[in-house]
Amino acid sequence: MSYTIALVEDDEALRNNYAQALIRDGYLVNSYDSRAEASMAFSKKLPDLAILDVMLHDELEGGFELCRELRNLSPTLPIIFLTARNSDIDRVSGLRLGAWDYLTKDTTTLDFLPVRISALFKMLEAIAGTTEQPDETIIIHGSIRIEEERKQIYWKEQLVSLTLTEFWILCALVHRPGHVKSHDQLMAAANVVVTNNAIAAHVRRIREKFRETDPEFDEIRAEYGMGYRWIEK
Repeated sequence: MSYTIALVEDDEALRNNYAQALIRDGYLVNSYDSRAEASMAFSKKLPDLAILDVMLHDELEGGFELCRELRNLSPTLPIIFLTARNSDIDRVSGLRLGAWDYLTKDTTTLDFLPVRISALFKMLEAIAGTTEQPDETIIIHGSIRIEEERKQIYWKEQLVSLTLTEFWILCALVHRPGHVKSHDQLMAAANVVVTNNAIAAHVRRIREKFRETDPEFDEIRAEYGMGYRWIEK
């Protein structure tokens, strides 16, 4: 299957280099120079994945605004930020807006980008059931139920909608109740390379989503200087 990737980048040379690297890997690429151009295209048809720069011409946060627009159009569309903005605040902002990944241009090579995207699509295929799956694995600890192959989480029999990164982080915690998982272990479980602050932002968002279902939810405990643990009550 040929996936369509939208690439929003205002630097023409970079845009062409990224597009060529993705095309060589078999993807269909639609490139856009500005937020307005991309926004008009997305209103007509969504891609299978979007790669966004944060700064787009004179819009310092044009990519963030575009991410918000995309999330309103689709809560599950994979979105990756690829940007020169590498501060922790920007990373956390991008991930809290619902991006699946936040990559920086100074560390992302033309070889790495297609590999990272391929890994994301393989996870999507697994969720959709388009790849061969083993028998359903269901994990139950107290009030939580995890259906691993379906990538679904239930709390007190109510579905909690998590992003894929949030799902893997939660699974890592729930698999070993009471055991502390470090930021590095949670990063490895989610197959992302981010800062400790970004992991903290993901955990905070997981808590928020559970508390939308159950205001008394308090099963994820932060352990200062170590990481997080899942507490069974």
